Parts: sequence; structure tokens; C-alpha cells
Amino acid sequence: MNERNDVVERALGYPYGAPAGAFIQLGHQTLSPLEIEIDLEERTPVLAYGSNAAPKVLSRKLALSDQPVLVEPARLCGFDVVYSAHISPYGAIPATLQRSPGTEVRVHVIHMTSAQIGVISATEPNYEVELLEDIECRPEGGEALRQVSAYLSRHGCLLVEGSEVALAAVTATGRTLAAMAEPEAMELVRSLLCPDTDLESFVLANVTDPNLSQARSAQLPRRPLAAR
Repeated sequence: MNERNDVVERALGYPYGAPAGAFIQLGHQTLSPLEIEIDLEERTPVLAYGSNAAPKVLSRKLALSDQPVLVEPARLCGFDVVYSAHISPYGAIPATLQRSPGTEVRVHVIHMTSAQIGVISATEPNYEVELLEDIECRPEGGEALRQVSAYLSRHGCLLVEGSEVALAAVTATGRTLAAMAEPEAMELVRSLLCPDTDLESFVLANVTDPNLSQARSAQLPRRPLAAR
């Protein structure tokens, strides 16, 4: 695969994959929680609902950390994972949260040190950390959380025909929104912004020219987050 195809595949592969159960990420190693003991008293839980729960992403973002992180699957009530109204630096249409009464969505809780949170935050220029309060988030291996920090998009939710669109890659029950896979969402955004440009050229231009990507993002129809 050539470099051009690598860029496009990375964009279209969002939000990548995560193990079905809890796991520990230590550098480039993905381990069982039984292999390393982590003191959760020294960790802060942070919600992950997009690519931050994928081992390939954690291994890249935390490559210099010598501390493990515990990643637990969880169910978040009253929210859905939808597309954000922006193009990421690596060309994807990434995710954000939106309130959705009656929906229960599969997410992850990552237990990180304060230093690791600082590193992750530095990789999220299009997001800001918010404390979600009075929520119901149920990790598979621990007690329910009534509040948890999460990275929320600064750009709001992408609208398609006046409504948010959920990520098909993220499973949910009680979902009321239409869902799309990343390639479908990317093709839709391309058709809105650059109908005469093929998809590969569209993605490559966004990745190689951040100013162009930001200008294109600003043209996308959006709705403010109701997650706050």
C-alpha cells in the first residue's frame, strides 16, 4: 500500500477497533487486566467513545508513557455517539457526544494518570474536556459512575437533513438517529463541500493543508452539543 492510500485508509478506518472486553495498554503492548495490577486510586476515569479506546491510537498517543492504562467497556445512558461537524487533522470525520433520551450506547472508560491525561489532551485541539454530571455510566467491571470527564467537540454535531447522525461502528440500544459508517459519512461531506472532487483527493487535501481543512469544516451544517 502506498503512502497516499495509507492516509486515506486511516481516515476511512475511524474509529478503528477495540477488544470486546477490558484491556491494559502499555506502550505498544495490549495486555489482559490479569497481567498487570493497576491502582485505580491513582488514576482518573475519562470517557472514550471514539478512537481513543483503540489500542493502535493509545499506543501512538502514549508511546512515551511508561505507565499502563486500563480501558473498560461501559454503557452510557441518555447519549449517542454522533459525527462532529469538523474534519480531523488525519482526515476523518470524527465523533462527539449528543444527548439522546432513551438511548444506551457502548463506550469505554480509560483510567489514566494526570500526566497521561495531559498528553492525550494535547492531541485533541478540536475538543475540550467537560465534566458530565448526573449521568449513568456503567463500566462492565466496576461501579456505576454518576460523573465522568469527556472530550467534547468544539464544533458541534454534524447535521444531515436537519438531524445528527450516529456512528454505525458504535453499538447502541434504543437509538433514534440514523447511523452511518465512516466511509459513508466522508462521502456525504465530500459531496456537500467538493462535489467535483474524488474522495481520495478530498481526503489528501484535508490532511496536507490544515487551513483548507478548517475552512471546509466551517462550512458544515451543525448543531451545538446538548451534552454539557
